Amino acid sequence: MARPKPISGFPEFLPAGRIAEQYVLDILRETFELHGYAPIETRAVETMEQLTRKGEITKEVYVVRRLHADDAASEKSDDLGLHFDLTVPFARYVLENAGHLAFPFRRYQIQHVWRGERPQEGRYREFCQADIDIVGQDTLAEHFDVEAPIVMLAALERMHAELGLPQALMHVNNRKLAEGFYRGLGIEDTLEVLQRVDKFDKIGGDAVVELLTGELGLAEDVARKCVALAGICTPDDGFVDQVRALGVEHPMLEEGLESLRAVVLAANRRVPGRIVADLKIARGLDYYTGTVYETELVGHEKLGSISSGGRYDSLASDGKITFPGVGISLGVTRLLGPLITKGQLTANRSVPSAVLVAVDDEATRQVAEEVAAALRERRIPCEVAPRADKFGKQIKHADRRGIPFVWFGGMSGQVKDIRSGDQVDADASSWEPPREDLRPGVSFQG
Repeated sequence: MARPKPISGFPEFLPAGRIAEQYVLDILRETFELHGYAPIETRAVETMEQLTRKGEITKEVYVVRRLHADDAASEKSDDLGLHFDLTVPFARYVLENAGHLAFPFRRYQIQHVWRGERPQEGRYREFCQADIDIVGQDTLAEHFDVEAPIVMLAALERMHAELGLPQALMHVNNRKLAEGFYRGLGIEDTLEVLQRVDKFDKIGGDAVVELLTGELGLAEDVARKCVALAGICTPDDGFVDQVRALGVEHPMLEEGLESLRAVVLAANRRVPGRIVADLKIARGLDYYTGTVYETELVGHEKLGSISSGGRYDSLASDGKITFPGVGISLGVTRLLGPLITKGQLTANRSVPSAVLVAVDDEATRQVAEEVAAALRERRIPCEVAPRADKFGKQIKHADRRGIPFVWFGGMSGQVKDIRSGDQVDADASSWEPPREDLRPGVSFQG
Protein backbone atom coordinates (compact mmCIF):
# COMPACT_ATOMS: atom_id res chain seq x y z
CA MET A 1 0.00 0.00 0.00
CA ALA A 2 1.35 3.43 -0.97
CA ARG A 3 2.01 5.98 1.76
CA PRO A 4 -1.23 7.98 2.23
CA LYS A 5 -1.18 11.67 1.42
CA PRO A 6 -2.41 14.15 4.04
CA ILE A 7 -5.68 15.95 3.37
CA SER A 8 -5.20 19.69 3.42
CA GLY A 9 -7.04 21.57 6.15
CA PHE A 10 -7.43 18.67 8.57
CA PRO A 11 -4.49 18.99 11.00
CA GLU A 12 -3.12 16.04 12.96
CA PHE A 13 -0.48 16.60 15.63
CA LEU A 14 2.28 14.29 16.80
CA PRO A 15 2.00 13.18 20.45
CA ALA A 16 4.10 16.05 21.86
CA GLY A 17 1.90 18.53 20.01
CA ARG A 18 -1.28 16.85 21.16
CA ILE A 19 -0.04 16.92 24.77
CA ALA A 20 0.54 20.67 24.37
CA GLU A 21 -2.96 21.11 22.97
CA GLN A 22 -4.49 19.14 25.84
CA TYR A 23 -2.60 21.31 28.34
CA VAL A 24 -4.26 24.38 26.84
CA LEU A 25 -7.67 22.68 26.83
CA ASP A 26 -7.23 21.92 30.54
CA ILE A 27 -6.49 25.61 31.19
CA LEU A 28 -9.67 26.55 29.34
CA ARG A 29 -11.83 24.02 31.15
CA GLU A 30 -10.49 24.99 34.57
CA THR A 31 -10.86 28.72 33.92
CA PHE A 32 -14.39 28.41 32.59
CA GLU A 33 -15.49 26.23 35.51
CA LEU A 34 -13.89 28.61 38.02
CA HIS A 35 -16.30 31.23 36.70
CA GLY A 36 -19.34 28.96 36.98
CA TYR A 37 -19.71 27.81 33.36
CA ALA A 38 -21.22 24.36 32.88
CA PRO A 39 -19.98 22.00 30.14
CA ILE A 40 -22.22 20.84 27.31
CA GLU A 41 -21.66 19.06 24.02
CA THR A 42 -23.95 19.17 21.01
CA ARG A 43 -24.25 16.77 18.09
CA ALA A 44 -21.95 17.23 15.10
CA VAL A 45 -24.81 17.66 12.60
CA GLU A 46 -27.64 20.16 12.33
CA THR A 47 -30.38 20.54 9.77
CA MET A 48 -29.45 22.74 6.82
CA GLU A 49 -32.42 24.95 7.68
CA GLN A 50 -30.91 25.55 11.13
CA LEU A 51 -27.40 26.13 9.78
CA THR A 52 -28.43 28.62 7.09
CA ARG A 53 -31.13 30.62 8.84
CA LYS A 54 -28.70 33.40 9.84
CA GLY A 55 -26.36 34.83 7.24
CA GLU A 56 -25.12 33.62 3.86
CA ILE A 57 -22.88 30.72 4.87
CA THR A 58 -24.07 27.81 2.69
CA LYS A 59 -20.75 27.62 0.82
CA GLU A 60 -18.97 26.76 4.08
CA VAL A 61 -21.14 23.83 5.15
CA TYR A 62 -20.16 20.17 4.70
CA VAL A 63 -23.29 18.24 3.78
CA VAL A 64 -23.70 14.80 5.40
CA ARG A 65 -24.76 11.89 3.17
CA ARG A 66 -24.73 8.12 3.73
CA LEU A 67 -22.68 6.31 1.10
CA HIS A 68 -25.12 3.43 0.55
CA ALA A 69 -28.38 5.26 1.08
CA ASP A 70 -31.13 4.74 -1.49
CA ASP A 71 -32.34 7.72 -3.51
CA ALA A 72 -35.10 8.68 -1.11
CA ALA A 73 -32.83 8.45 1.93
CA SER A 74 -30.10 10.32 0.08
CA GLU A 75 -32.42 13.23 -0.61
CA LYS A 76 -33.36 13.35 3.06
CA SER A 77 -29.74 13.18 4.20
CA ASP A 78 -28.98 16.33 2.20
CA ASP A 79 -30.90 18.19 4.89
CA LEU A 80 -28.05 17.60 7.36
CA GLY A 81 -24.71 19.38 7.57
CA LEU A 82 -21.72 19.47 9.92
CA HIS A 83 -21.88 22.49 12.19
CA PHE A 84 -19.54 25.34 11.16
CA ASP A 85 -19.51 26.98 14.60
CA LEU A 86 -20.84 26.26 18.09
CA THR A 87 -23.23 29.22 18.41
CA VAL A 88 -25.93 28.01 16.01
CA PRO A 89 -26.07 24.52 17.63
CA PHE A 90 -26.16 26.17 21.05
CA ALA A 91 -29.18 28.29 20.07
CA ARG A 92 -31.02 25.12 19.05
CA TYR A 93 -29.90 23.38 22.26
CA VAL A 94 -31.31 26.21 24.40
CA LEU A 95 -34.68 26.07 22.64
CA GLU A 96 -34.92 22.31 23.05
CA ASN A 97 -33.83 22.26 26.70
CA ALA A 98 -35.11 25.58 28.06
CA GLY A 99 -37.39 23.83 30.53
CA HIS A 100 -34.40 22.11 32.14
CA LEU A 101 -32.06 25.11 32.32
CA ALA A 102 -31.77 27.77 35.04
CA PHE A 103 -31.33 31.27 33.58
CA PRO A 104 -29.08 33.10 33.21
CA PHE A 105 -27.39 29.96 31.92
CA ARG A 106 -23.60 29.89 31.60
CA ARG A 107 -22.18 27.24 29.33
CA TYR A 108 -18.83 26.31 27.87
CA GLN A 109 -18.37 24.01 24.92
CA ILE A 110 -15.12 22.67 23.46
CA GLN A 111 -15.67 20.75 20.22
CA HIS A 112 -14.56 20.39 16.63
CA VAL A 113 -16.31 22.29 13.84
CA TRP A 114 -16.07 22.06 10.05
CA ARG A 115 -15.92 24.68 7.31
CA GLY A 116 -15.44 24.11 3.60
CA GLU A 117 -13.04 26.98 3.00
CA ARG A 118 -9.59 27.27 1.44
CA PRO A 119 -6.97 26.01 3.93
CA GLN A 120 -4.11 28.32 4.87
CA GLU A 121 -1.96 28.99 7.93
CA GLY A 122 -4.28 29.44 10.89
CA ARG A 123 -7.38 28.47 8.88
CA TYR A 124 -8.53 24.88 8.65
CA ARG A 125 -11.45 22.81 7.42
CA GLU A 126 -11.69 20.94 10.71
CA PHE A 127 -10.67 22.66 13.91
CA CYS A 128 -11.36 22.89 17.62
CA GLN A 129 -13.25 25.81 19.14
CA ALA A 130 -13.86 26.73 22.77
CA ASP A 131 -16.99 28.81 23.38
CA ILE A 132 -18.51 30.44 26.43
CA ASP A 133 -21.98 31.99 26.49
CA ILE A 134 -24.33 33.51 29.06
CA VAL A 135 -27.97 33.28 28.00
CA GLY A 136 -30.96 34.88 29.68
CA GLN A 137 -34.70 34.46 29.29
CA ASP A 138 -36.33 37.55 27.69
CA THR A 139 -33.66 39.86 29.16
CA LEU A 140 -29.96 39.73 29.96
CA ALA A 141 -28.20 42.43 31.99
CA GLU A 142 -25.47 44.41 30.25
CA HIS A 143 -22.87 43.56 32.90
CA PHE A 144 -22.58 40.16 31.23
CA ASP A 145 -21.03 42.00 28.25
CA VAL A 146 -18.09 42.62 30.60
CA GLU A 147 -18.03 39.14 32.14
CA ALA A 148 -17.61 37.22 28.89
CA PRO A 149 -14.41 38.94 27.68
CA ILE A 150 -12.91 38.95 31.19
CA VAL A 151 -13.33 35.17 31.46
CA MET A 152 -11.71 34.54 28.07
CA LEU A 153 -8.91 36.98 28.82
CA ALA A 154 -8.32 35.23 32.16
CA ALA A 155 -7.71 31.97 30.28
CA LEU A 156 -5.39 33.68 27.78
CA GLU A 157 -3.49 35.39 30.59
CA ARG A 158 -2.96 32.02 32.26
CA MET A 159 -1.56 30.63 28.99
CA HIS A 160 0.84 33.57 28.97
CA ALA A 161 1.87 33.03 32.60
CA GLU A 162 2.27 29.23 32.46
CA LEU A 163 3.41 28.60 28.90
CA GLY A 164 4.93 31.89 27.84
CA LEU A 165 2.43 32.38 25.01
CA PRO A 166 2.24 36.00 23.80
CA GLN A 167 -0.23 38.21 25.62
CA ALA A 168 -3.63 38.82 24.10
CA LEU A 169 -5.21 42.18 23.27
CA MET A 170 -8.98 42.28 22.87
CA HIS A 171 -10.60 44.86 20.58
CA VAL A 172 -14.15 45.84 21.51
CA ASN A 173 -16.89 47.74 19.69
CA ASN A 174 -20.67 48.02 19.83
CA ARG A 175 -22.97 47.35 16.91
CA LYS A 176 -25.48 49.92 18.18
CA LEU A 177 -22.76 52.56 18.09
CA ALA A 178 -21.92 51.76 14.47
CA GLU A 179 -25.52 51.29 13.35
CA GLY A 180 -26.63 54.49 15.08
CA PHE A 181 -23.78 56.41 13.44
CA TYR A 182 -24.76 55.11 9.99
CA ARG A 183 -28.43 55.90 10.58
CA GLY A 184 -27.43 59.39 11.65
CA LEU A 185 -25.83 59.71 8.20
CA GLY A 186 -29.10 58.62 6.55
CA ILE A 187 -27.94 55.08 5.69
CA GLU A 188 -30.72 52.49 5.79
CA ASP A 189 -28.91 49.23 4.97
CA THR A 190 -26.47 49.37 7.89
CA LEU A 191 -25.51 45.68 7.72
CA GLU A 192 -24.10 46.11 4.21
CA VAL A 193 -21.91 48.94 5.49
CA LEU A 194 -20.81 46.89 8.52
CA GLN A 195 -19.77 43.99 6.32
CA ARG A 196 -17.53 46.24 4.22
CA VAL A 197 -16.09 48.13 7.16
CA ASP A 198 -15.20 44.70 8.59
CA LYS A 199 -12.56 44.52 5.81
CA PHE A 200 -10.78 47.67 7.05
CA ASP A 201 -7.73 45.83 8.42
CA LYS A 202 -7.32 43.70 5.30
CA ILE A 203 -7.71 46.32 2.55
CA GLY A 204 -7.30 49.72 4.26
CA GLY A 205 -9.52 52.77 4.60
CA ASP A 206 -9.31 54.05 1.01
CA ALA A 207 -10.34 50.67 -0.38
CA VAL A 208 -13.29 50.57 2.03
CA VAL A 209 -14.36 54.01 0.75
CA GLU A 210 -14.30 52.62 -2.80
CA LEU A 211 -16.49 49.68 -1.74
CA LEU A 212 -18.97 51.94 0.02
CA THR A 213 -19.24 54.35 -2.91
CA GLY A 214 -18.95 51.84 -5.75
CA GLU A 215 -21.01 48.92 -4.40
CA LEU A 216 -23.45 50.70 -2.09
CA GLY A 217 -23.67 54.05 -3.85
CA LEU A 218 -22.86 56.16 -0.81
CA ALA A 219 -21.69 59.73 -1.29
CA GLU A 220 -17.96 60.06 -0.81
CA ASP A 221 -18.26 62.39 2.19
CA VAL A 222 -20.61 59.90 3.86
CA ALA A 223 -18.28 56.99 3.08
CA ARG A 224 -15.31 58.87 4.49
CA LYS A 225 -17.16 59.55 7.73
CA CYS A 226 -17.85 55.81 8.01
CA VAL A 227 -14.12 55.17 7.55
CA ALA A 228 -13.22 57.94 10.02
CA LEU A 229 -15.38 56.20 12.61
CA ALA A 230 -13.62 52.90 11.88
CA GLY A 231 -10.24 54.55 12.42
CA ILE A 232 -10.94 55.41 16.07
CA CYS A 233 -9.12 53.20 18.59
CA THR A 234 -8.43 54.11 22.23
CA PRO A 235 -7.32 52.17 25.35
CA ASP A 236 -9.91 54.03 27.45
CA ASP A 237 -13.15 55.98 26.96
CA GLY A 238 -11.45 58.66 24.87
CA PHE A 239 -13.30 57.29 21.84
CA VAL A 240 -16.52 59.00 23.05
CA ASP A 241 -15.26 62.53 22.40
CA GLN A 242 -13.65 61.47 19.13
CA VAL A 243 -16.95 60.06 17.83
CA ARG A 244 -18.92 63.11 18.88
CA ALA A 245 -16.37 65.33 17.13
CA LEU A 246 -17.50 63.75 13.82
CA GLY A 247 -20.80 65.63 14.20
CA VAL A 248 -23.24 62.74 13.76
CA GLU A 249 -26.26 62.37 16.05
CA HIS A 250 -28.72 59.52 16.62
CA PRO A 251 -30.32 58.01 19.77
CA MET A 252 -28.93 54.54 18.96
CA LEU A 253 -25.44 56.05 18.59
CA GLU A 254 -25.66 57.52 22.10
CA GLU A 255 -26.87 54.18 23.49
CA GLY A 256 -23.97 52.37 21.85
CA LEU A 257 -21.42 54.93 23.09
CA GLU A 258 -22.54 54.56 26.70
CA SER A 259 -22.65 50.76 26.51
CA LEU A 260 -19.16 50.55 25.05
CA ARG A 261 -17.81 53.05 27.58
CA ALA A 262 -19.14 50.87 30.42
CA VAL A 263 -17.53 47.72 29.00
CA VAL A 264 -14.13 49.34 28.41
CA LEU A 265 -13.93 51.01 31.82
CA ALA A 266 -15.08 47.90 33.72
CA ALA A 267 -12.81 45.54 31.78
CA ASN A 268 -9.77 47.77 32.28
CA ARG A 269 -10.35 47.65 36.02
CA ARG A 270 -10.27 43.85 35.94
CA VAL A 271 -7.69 43.16 33.22
CA PRO A 272 -5.80 46.46 32.73
CA GLY A 273 -4.10 46.92 29.39
CA ARG A 274 -5.72 43.89 27.76
CA ILE A 275 -8.71 45.57 26.10
CA VAL A 276 -9.16 48.55 23.76
CA ALA A 277 -12.12 50.28 22.13
CA ASP A 278 -11.67 49.73 18.38
CA LEU A 279 -14.48 51.11 16.24
CA LYS A 280 -13.54 49.21 13.09
CA ILE A 281 -14.54 45.91 14.70
CA ALA A 282 -17.80 45.00 13.02
CA ARG A 283 -18.30 41.20 13.03
CA GLY A 284 -20.04 40.46 9.74
CA LEU A 285 -22.65 38.01 11.03
CA ASP A 286 -26.03 39.67 11.32
CA TYR A 287 -27.12 38.11 14.63
CA TYR A 288 -24.86 40.40 16.70
CA THR A 289 -26.80 43.32 18.16
CA GLY A 290 -24.55 44.97 20.76
CA THR A 291 -21.01 44.57 22.07
CA VAL A 292 -18.63 42.72 19.74
CA TYR A 293 -15.13 41.38 20.40
CA GLU A 294 -12.06 40.37 18.43
CA THR A 295 -8.74 39.30 19.95
CA GLU A 296 -5.19 39.10 18.65
CA LEU A 297 -1.84 37.97 20.02
CA VAL A 298 0.55 40.86 20.59
CA GLY A 299 3.48 40.44 18.20
CA HIS A 300 1.63 37.77 16.21
CA GLU A 301 -1.06 39.92 14.62
CA LYS A 302 -0.62 38.10 11.29
CA LEU A 303 -2.53 35.18 12.83
CA GLY A 304 -5.60 37.42 12.77
CA SER A 305 -8.35 37.22 15.34
CA ILE A 306 -8.00 34.18 17.58
CA SER A 307 -11.08 34.90 19.70
CA SER A 308 -14.28 36.73 18.80
CA GLY A 309 -17.94 37.06 19.71
CA GLY A 310 -20.53 39.47 20.97
CA ARG A 311 -24.05 40.19 22.20
CA TYR A 312 -27.02 38.70 20.37
CA ASP A 313 -30.55 39.61 21.44
CA SER A 314 -32.59 37.31 19.21
CA LEU A 315 -30.46 34.40 18.06
CA ALA A 316 -32.68 31.96 19.99
CA SER A 317 -36.48 32.38 20.12
CA ASP A 318 -39.50 30.08 20.00
CA GLY A 319 -41.84 32.87 18.96
CA LYS A 320 -43.07 33.47 22.50
CA ILE A 321 -39.89 33.61 24.57
CA THR A 322 -36.62 35.15 23.44
CA PHE A 323 -33.28 34.02 24.79
CA PRO A 324 -30.74 36.85 24.48
CA GLY A 325 -27.12 36.12 25.14
CA VAL A 326 -23.52 37.17 24.95
CA GLY A 327 -20.72 34.84 24.02
CA ILE A 328 -17.15 34.61 22.90
CA SER A 329 -15.29 31.90 21.01
CA LEU A 330 -11.62 30.94 21.00
CA GLY A 331 -10.25 29.26 17.88
CA VAL A 332 -8.09 26.70 19.67
CA THR A 333 -6.62 25.17 16.52
CA ARG A 334 -6.30 28.60 14.89
CA LEU A 335 -4.23 29.71 17.90
CA LEU A 336 -2.19 26.55 18.47
CA GLY A 337 -1.95 24.96 15.02
CA PRO A 338 0.80 27.18 13.56
CA LEU A 339 2.71 27.22 16.87
CA ILE A 340 2.65 23.41 17.22
CA THR A 341 3.44 22.80 13.55
CA LYS A 342 6.51 25.07 13.75
CA GLY A 343 7.66 23.45 16.99
CA GLN A 344 7.22 26.69 18.95
CA LEU A 345 4.74 25.09 21.35
CA THR A 346 5.57 21.55 22.39
CA ALA A 347 5.88 19.14 25.28
CA ASN A 348 9.23 18.05 26.71
CA ARG A 349 8.31 14.40 26.25
CA SER A 350 6.12 12.53 23.82
CA VAL A 351 4.51 10.23 26.41
CA PRO A 352 2.81 10.95 29.74
CA SER A 353 5.03 8.40 31.53
CA ALA A 354 7.33 9.76 34.23
CA VAL A 355 8.86 6.36 34.96
CA LEU A 356 9.98 3.37 32.90
CA VAL A 357 10.04 0.23 35.04
CA ALA A 358 12.93 -1.92 33.86
CA VAL A 359 12.52 -5.66 33.37
CA ASP A 360 15.36 -7.85 34.75
CA ASP A 361 14.24 -10.98 32.93
CA GLU A 362 11.11 -12.03 31.07
CA ALA A 363 10.58 -14.69 33.72
CA THR A 364 10.25 -11.96 36.38
CA ARG A 365 8.24 -9.43 34.32
CA GLN A 366 5.43 -9.76 36.87
CA VAL A 367 7.65 -8.05 39.45
CA ALA A 368 7.98 -5.01 37.17
CA GLU A 369 4.21 -5.02 36.54
CA GLU A 370 3.59 -4.95 40.32
CA VAL A 371 5.90 -1.96 40.72
CA ALA A 372 4.08 -0.14 37.91
CA ALA A 373 0.70 -0.94 39.51
CA ALA A 374 1.88 0.48 42.84
CA LEU A 375 3.06 3.70 41.18
CA ARG A 376 -0.17 4.08 39.23
CA GLU A 377 -2.24 3.68 42.39
CA ARG A 378 -0.62 6.92 43.53
CA ARG A 379 -1.30 8.62 40.19
CA ILE A 380 2.26 8.40 38.89
CA PRO A 381 2.18 7.74 35.11
CA CYS A 382 4.52 4.91 34.17
CA GLU A 383 5.09 2.07 31.76
CA VAL A 384 6.95 -1.24 31.81
CA ALA A 385 9.88 -1.80 29.45
CA PRO A 386 8.79 -3.70 26.33
CA ARG A 387 11.73 -6.14 26.46
CA ALA A 388 14.20 -7.46 29.03
CA ASP A 389 17.15 -5.93 27.18
CA LYS A 390 20.39 -4.93 28.81
CA PHE A 391 19.78 -2.07 31.21
CA GLY A 392 21.71 0.29 28.96
CA LYS A 393 19.26 -0.35 26.11
CA GLN A 394 16.27 0.08 28.42
CA ILE A 395 17.66 3.43 29.57
CA LYS A 396 18.10 4.49 25.92
CA HIS A 397 14.50 3.46 25.27
CA ALA A 398 13.36 5.75 28.10
CA ASP A 399 15.57 8.57 26.84
CA ARG A 400 14.14 8.39 23.30
CA ARG A 401 10.64 8.79 24.74
CA GLY A 402 11.65 11.57 27.09
CA ILE A 403 10.91 9.52 30.23
CA PRO A 404 13.02 11.04 33.03
CA PHE A 405 13.21 8.09 35.48
CA VAL A 406 13.99 4.37 35.22
CA TRP A 407 13.09 1.97 38.05
CA PHE A 408 15.25 -1.08 38.78
CA GLY A 409 14.35 -4.01 41.01
CA GLY A 410 11.15 -4.81 42.86
CA MET A 411 8.93 -2.86 45.23
CA SER A 412 12.01 -1.88 47.21
CA GLY A 413 14.41 -1.05 44.41
CA GLN A 414 16.30 1.85 42.96
CA VAL A 415 15.27 4.72 40.69
CA LYS A 416 17.62 6.51 38.31
CA ASP A 417 17.24 10.05 36.97
CA ILE A 418 18.67 9.46 33.51
CA ARG A 419 19.25 13.19 32.97
CA SER A 420 21.62 13.65 35.90
CA GLY A 421 22.69 10.02 36.37
CA ASP A 422 21.68 10.09 40.06
CA GLN A 423 20.42 6.71 41.32
CA VAL A 424 18.89 6.26 44.79
CA ASP A 425 17.10 3.62 46.82
CA ALA A 426 13.32 3.89 46.53
CA ASP A 427 10.11 2.21 47.71
CA ALA A 428 7.29 1.95 45.17
CA SER A 429 4.72 2.55 47.91
CA SER A 430 6.10 5.99 48.86
CA TRP A 431 8.54 7.35 46.23
CA GLU A 432 7.37 10.31 44.16
CA PRO A 433 9.03 12.16 41.30
CA PRO A 434 9.50 15.93 41.59
CA ARG A 435 6.25 17.77 40.91
CA GLU A 436 7.56 19.28 37.66
CA ASP A 437 8.36 15.79 36.30
CA LEU A 438 5.02 14.15 37.13
CA ARG A 439 3.43 15.33 33.87
CA PRO A 440 5.00 16.42 30.59
CA GLY A 441 6.10 20.04 30.64
CA VAL A 442 4.73 22.33 27.92
CA SER A 443 6.44 25.54 26.85
CA PHE A 444 6.42 28.14 24.09
CA GLN A 445 9.60 29.22 22.31
CA GLY A 446 8.73 32.31 20.33
